[in-house]
Amino acid sequence: MSDTPNADIAYTLKTPEDSVRLYRQWAETYDETFAEATDYVLHLEVARHFVLIGGFGPVLDVGAGTGLCGAALRARGIGPVDGTDISPDMLKVAGDKDIYRHVFEGDLLVGLTLPDGLYQGAVSSGTFTHGHVGPQGIDTVLDSVRPGGWIVLAVNAQHYAAAGFAAKMDEIETRITDFSETEVPIYGPASAGARARDTSLLLSFRKA
Repeated sequence: MSDTPNADIAYTLKTPEDSVRLYRQWAETYDETFAEATDYVLHLEVARHFVLIGGFGPVLDVGAGTGLCGAALRARGIGPVDGTDISPDMLKVAGDKDIYRHVFEGDLLVGLTLPDGLYQGAVSSGTFTHGHVGPQGIDTVLDSVRPGGWIVLAVNAQHYAAAGFAAKMDEIETRITDFSETEVPIYGPASAGARARDTSLLLSFRKA
């Protein structure tokens, strides 16, 4: 793996172990070398949308990383917020920011060691994307939320088309209500490069 972690490498990850290894290298510099350097705004879009549709806490931030989405939620008055991620190194950075009530390691593909319906809402920014988590991870998110709770998942638009998310949403149709898709930018106007105009679909729905 390259000595310089970047989004190109992140998009080519194949296994959970690959993710843990990459983000071990990247955790301490992620906010500066990725989020700030690329004018990353997806976490802001997710938090804004969660508030807009009426979401409230307690909220689970899935794939919390270094806490970008958690911070955006807290800035909008949402709390308490807990964070989970497959990378203990990213969670260490997030935990040091005093954003979350709790942070804990978790793999969406295995399931989270939580009582079902623990949260009133859930969000995810940057986890359902190339090289990361596919549609099967949505079941784990659903299990964590109580009936009536809002969920907002950002799914890379290209990943959505290629990885079977449409079929997954059809599959869980009886488990959710108020489903909508909203296309938003991943990066802001200051971003440059091949992915500067990439978009994400915000999948919003309530647990039935």
